[in-house]
Amino acid sequence: MDYKTSGVDVEAGRAFVSRIQSNVESTFRNEVIGGLGGFGGVIRIPEGLQRPVLVAGTDGVGTKLELAQKYKCHHNVGIDLVAMCVNDVITTGAEPLFFLDYIATGKISPEAMGDVVAGIADGCQQSGCALLGGETAEMPGFYLPGRYDLAGFCVAVAEENSLINGSKIQPGDQIIGVQSSGVHSNGFSLVRKILEINDVNISSTYGEDNLELILSLLEPTKLYVLLVKALLRKGISIKGMAHITGGGLPENLPRCLPFGLRAFVDPTSWVRPEIFNWLKNAGQVPESDLWNTFNMGIGFCLVVPEDEVQRALNVCESEGYLSWRIGCVESSDQANGSLLRGLF
Repeated sequence: MDYKTSGVDVEAGRAFVSRIQSNVESTFRNEVIGGLGGFGGVIRIPEGLQRPVLVAGTDGVGTKLELAQKYKCHHNVGIDLVAMCVNDVITTGAEPLFFLDYIATGKISPEAMGDVVAGIADGCQQSGCALLGGETAEMPGFYLPGRYDLAGFCVAVAEENSLINGSKIQPGDQIIGVQSSGVHSNGFSLVRKILEINDVNISSTYGEDNLELILSLLEPTKLYVLLVKALLRKGISIKGMAHITGGGLPENLPRCLPFGLRAFVDPTSWVRPEIFNWLKNAGQVPESDLWNTFNMGIGFCLVVPEDEVQRALNVCESEGYLSWRIGCVESSDQANGSLLRGLF
């Protein structure tokens, strides 16, 4: 026997690396040293920072991958992978510097894996970070042929004295919600169960406009990197930020608030996307579970002083992001109360 007989095709792996090389190198920033293929990617810290600090994050795409693989929508989950990581690290005000990916599969499919990496490269280009390296592990017998899993790792850089950590937030500060592109990459274990009991297929539609259900669910996670850069460049005094992922607004928004404060959110301040109404009705999902599972149309939140709300909304609009004033920060006895009120 040899390695190929046991299920690992080394030559296919080499061909795959060659296939993705142009995608990867298209993301390189000026700080990148060398090219693809070394044992470790090398990158300089950008010049001009007095006390640079690194901000790191890691995430995956979850069971959205099952839906993506079933309907061969590989490029979008590559973008999802980047978005889930970079949207986390930018909440500190840091600039994404580089990204690494890990792909595990039963058998390398050059076309599918190539689409995934092209999506990852797309997400990195949109975020201004280098796809510095990665690993593709062929694991026959562990993953079924044609199946794969993804993990991503992002490192960002910031000036230490400019880090945004929520410590300056105070009662009366306002919360701006920025539109999501749909379900993003969380809650898909529930989504898949709802699809199963409703016998959904690629032709299924929803809403008054008969939108394509599967395509809507596989819409990639929106990237908020350029928006945050623009807000900071315009001098908006952002006091805190939250990426609304698993657990929705109730779990994620309070994460940027200091002790003794809570958020009030008015759910009527924006229009709930129809996809969430369909999920609620098709799955008979209780309202509280809906809010505690999905982003409900708000993918990212900003906390700013009241006198800067309109300026921040204007920047969001100029950058192509729909946004709304959705609530405010108030005092709270955290020993006896919820960290967020107003939703249900």
